[in-house]
Amino acid sequence: MTLPEAGGLFAAAALAGVINAIAGGGTLVTFPVLLAFGISPVVANATSTVGLFVGTGGSIWGYRRHLEVVRPWLLRFLPVSLAGSVVGSALLVYGSERVFSRMVPFLILFATLLFMLQGTLKRMSGGGNGSGPGELSGGAVEGRGRMAMAIGFQFLVAIYGGYFGAGIGILMLATFGFLGLGSIHEMNTLKTVLGSLINVVAAVAFVVAGLVDWPRALVMTVGALAGYWLGAHSAQRIPAAVVRQVVTGIGLVLAALTFWKEFAGK
Repeated sequence: MTLPEAGGLFAAAALAGVINAIAGGGTLVTFPVLLAFGISPVVANATSTVGLFVGTGGSIWGYRRHLEVVRPWLLRFLPVSLAGSVVGSALLVYGSERVFSRMVPFLILFATLLFMLQGTLKRMSGGGNGSGPGELSGGAVEGRGRMAMAIGFQFLVAIYGGYFGAGIGILMLATFGFLGLGSIHEMNTLKTVLGSLINVVAAVAFVVAGLVDWPRALVMTVGALAGYWLGAHSAQRIPAAVVRQVVTGIGLVLAALTFWKEFAGK
């Protein structure tokens, strides 16, 4: 790893930390930068996950006062979140690298579209029915049906999270809004805790499988921590809409470039 590369990875991770602290979606920066430095897609995905998850996990501290309130929801979603992450990370570790490479443009585009719709999905999910912690909205039958659908969808989200991960927070907010949670703070707490656990499971699997490029991951960890700190202090001064517009633009350009490279540039 050259000095310019180390500087580039540090800057990318710091920017990702700022983006995650303000709006979420930092993987859309770190993953393509690793690809640009010649890292294989599978190793880039694993290294990006490990490089960013420390700061992501640390964000739980900001929601600590809501943890007791959301405990009933955590008990429902935790098992499928962990199981799905195991399945997703196993698919990456033991699956075909060529298949993953072919999927990269679609994954980036999917994550970018999710990021672009983040504001809309938050508005849709923020108007819940006001159900309290541990309660189900609607009648008993409707409530059980909704919960079963939400748990099943969370399992799919966790599989995606273990496999690639960008945009899982947006998907989870949509799920919690569907259930009718009445507090965006409780929803963000659930999203943060479950997302962090999904990333931890994936990171452990990638480490055990030997997929992590440790020198680059360590540089990115330092950069991400700096970015999370900066983002936490500047979140009130940088409009989230501006961050979303910039990241969406970057994501669309990267999706176009990876589509061209993978399908037309050979």
